Amino acid sequence: MNYRTVVMYMEIGCFVICVAGWILVCSTMPTEIWTWSEVDSIVLTTSNYFSNLWKDCISDSTGVSDCKGIPSMLALNWDIHMCRALIIISIILSFFGSILVLVGMKCTKIGGSELVNAKVSFAGGINYFVSGMCSMVAFSFYGNKIRSEFQDPTFRAQRFEIGVGVFIGWGGSTLLVVGGLIISIILAKESCQSRSETYPVFPLPEAYTIVPTRKSMVSSARSVVTESRKSRISSSSESRASSISGISSTTKTTATNAYV
Repeated sequence: MNYRTVVMYMEIGCFVICVAGWILVCSTMPTEIWTWSEVDSIVLTTSNYFSNLWKDCISDSTGVSDCKGIPSMLALNWDIHMCRALIIISIILSFFGSILVLVGMKCTKIGGSELVNAKVSFAGGINYFVSGMCSMVAFSFYGNKIRSEFQDPTFRAQRFEIGVGVFIGWGGSTLLVVGGLIISIILAKESCQSRSETYPVFPLPEAYTIVPTRKSMVSSARSVVTESRKSRISSSSESRASSISGISSTTKTTATNAYV
């Protein structure tokens, strides 16, 4: 199994994990039990109070429940608005992260080249990671608020406990953070490579064929002419020297004969 196959299987696994976390975070929006409290009025009647970011509900031991939406948005505390905004941002980022990872995965072959697919999947992993962090902050802040009010001895209002919706949100946020982080790590090196590193550089040949230009041809012709002139001059000088030596030897022999 080569490296590309391992990365492909890890992308598929992380994509399934992130989609599962996204579904869990989305399921917390209609869940009514973010906080709950049980109040005993008489022996046979028990009232349960529970609420989420959008409405408050009450039910009794007979199973009859009644919910009422929050009447005014401006009358809410800033922490409720912050949790709402963070969870909505988390859902939107997870949606776009799912699209990006689905397009950029190696098994889909939709994005194009390997480098483009890696960059698209890396962007999707970052979206998943940021989405998980946003939802984690929202659920953690909301749960910490419930805990601090429950353990505060000076808190006189009705005390609530952490409901199932917050625990589901923690689980979904954890899946988003883990899946997005793994996708970002395994594709960070591949997506940050330049094109020169992606494609192999072919070695250039050691020698090239030199095509003679007009200037080089003229210079070579001049050098040939110069060499021929030098050879002619040297041959003529040698012939002159030989003729002079022949004349001197002839004169010497004539003078010797006349003397005798």
